Amino acid sequence: MNSTAFDALLWTALLVGFAALPIFGGDYLVGIGLAAAMWLALTQSWSVLSSLTGYVSLGHTVFYGLGSYVVVVTWQQTPLAIALLGAGAASAAFALLVGLPVMRVRGPYFVILTFGLAELVKYSVLALEAEMGVSSRLLFGAPDIRVIYGLMVALAVAATALRILVDVLPFGHGLRSLRENEEAAETVGVPVARYKLFAFVLSAIVPGMVGGVMAMRSTFFEPIQAFDPTISVNIILMAVIGGGESARGPLLGVLFLVILSEWLWAKAPQAYMIILGLLLIVFVLKFPRGLAGWLADWQRARR
Repeated sequence: MNSTAFDALLWTALLVGFAALPIFGGDYLVGIGLAAAMWLALTQSWSVLSSLTGYVSLGHTVFYGLGSYVVVVTWQQTPLAIALLGAGAASAAFALLVGLPVMRVRGPYFVILTFGLAELVKYSVLALEAEMGVSSRLLFGAPDIRVIYGLMVALAVAATALRILVDVLPFGHGLRSLRENEEAAETVGVPVARYKLFAFVLSAIVPGMVGGVMAMRSTFFEPIQAFDPTISVNIILMAVIGGGESARGPLLGVLFLVILSEWLWAKAPQAYMIILGLLLIVFVLKFPRGLAGWLADWQRARR
């Protein structure tokens, strides 16, 4: 089976599984499916920027938190569809506002800057809430978990479609050229600044909407939770474990880590983070191309 046929089979099986889960599964399985869809949407969006350009962002939680905050503030004052679109638009607007100065730095400086930016926004929201005399917010009348699940699956599909579309467009090839050699890409006519900014904005839209949906899931908003830096860490972990040069990589990383996490929380909750840390070290050292790279090598060997 060639790579294209395998990918088509993989995505078809995933869609069928997502569609069947709320029909045949209980709330627990729907909750696991919701987590998988959430991480898939976040990781695919992150990969549009970081996997293609090599600019590793440790601050994507800022878009998740901003989207969550927008939905919470507008809860029961605007229609849900408008609130979610507003969450995505707010995250995109913020990415557009800070994108030019942020994308001027590279390497570890970019990683530190994106992390610091997320922390700055988190504590700014905390200060704003304290100024208004609000310590936390509750959401009453949230939709059923199956409605939330359907919204999240739709976002996962949208993020995956966006990643696949970027892969085949000249824009995607331009982003890869930045990763290989930014100066050479600029020399041959690639609009480096515009491409980087556009990728940064594109990667922010879905995470903002995901944050809004998850605010309805938790029915509780607190800035420390919404802007939790471990969200960004988990995204990177899944992307590294998945690896690869296509949308297949984030999917494999998400499925592997979500299933493993459920097992670890049940069997070894105290050692959860230790095992995940060791797992990341193993994949970086032994499988630098991730599960997708290992799978591609296996398919090539079979052919």
